[in-house]
Amino acid sequence: MKNFLPLIATSFLAISAVSASAKDTIRVAGNFAAEHSSSLAMLKFEEELERLSDGEIDVNIFPAQQLGGAAENVQAVKIGAIELMWVGTAYLTRTVPELEAIGLPFQFGSREEAFAIADGPVGAALDVKLAEEGMTSMGYMELGFRHLTNNVRAIETAEDIAGLKIRLQPNETHLATFRALEANPVAMDVKELYSALEQGVIDGQENPFAIIDVAGYAEVQKYVSNTGHFFDFISVIGNKDWFDGLDADTQTIVQDAMTTAIVYQRELAAEQDAAGLAKLEAKGMTYTPVSTELAKALRENTAGVAADTKSRLDAELVELLDAETAKLGM
Repeated sequence: MKNFLPLIATSFLAISAVSASAKDTIRVAGNFAAEHSSSLAMLKFEEELERLSDGEIDVNIFPAQQLGGAAENVQAVKIGAIELMWVGTAYLTRTVPELEAIGLPFQFGSREEAFAIADGPVGAALDVKLAEEGMTSMGYMELGFRHLTNNVRAIETAEDIAGLKIRLQPNETHLATFRALEANPVAMDVKELYSALEQGVIDGQENPFAIIDVAGYAEVQKYVSNTGHFFDFISVIGNKDWFDGLDADTQTIVQDAMTTAIVYQRELAAEQDAAGLAKLEAKGMTYTPVSTELAKALRENTAGVAADTKSRLDAELVELLDAETAKLGM
């Protein structure tokens, strides 16, 4: 880490030198493809904020890993090298482990259930944890239900997952889930994923259909199934010192613009998800739907993971999560 932070600071030096004197410039970094719903939502944020500020605030959007991978963006926001980022929530779990509470296997039956939790008291409690680490939460977008792809075989039984070398996000609960399925999970930054699949370093990966499509993974993967093993969020995070340093009116318009962008993204994400699988099949991937028997086996094989995760998280947060999920009948 001693060598890593100076490297991040150096990588942003040129941008920082240009914009450091422009106090009304906001730099926003992300690792999603430019055509992904979250990147399009950030353009909506830019448009809305510049409108609300009468052009007094300039927003510079850097999608598609232009300012480094997801892990690098997290560190850059923490140290204030950039003001804002949008990133898969899993990349924040090593800084704030409690975020794993909303990433349990087979936790949500629908996106509506997922956002009821993230937008409610559980999400508010997680925002406090993020603030303690120097980050201000601006809200949650949809990354969506994650599905398994691979180059070895169609997934028809739980045994078909065993032995596969699968790339996962750096989230301990996610990794434990695939260990429970007897796969060989590998934590890897998204910037390394395409080449690892192309070169056969790993057998497969898991992502929402829309991500699999826009990231081009159909070019390097043969099989896809609708496993839906996690519902994943995208966190929009700001450097806390930067946000706290804004005057109250500016804080309000920044948050209002982001809220508009998040609402837009969630609607667009649902549309892209619905179209994603058909696009993958059109590009030549073999789709094997998950049977009732396989779904039951996957849940049974991973049943202990949620309990293990909850046992190492803040007890009050777990109690709150259980109470809120009970209200939803989950």
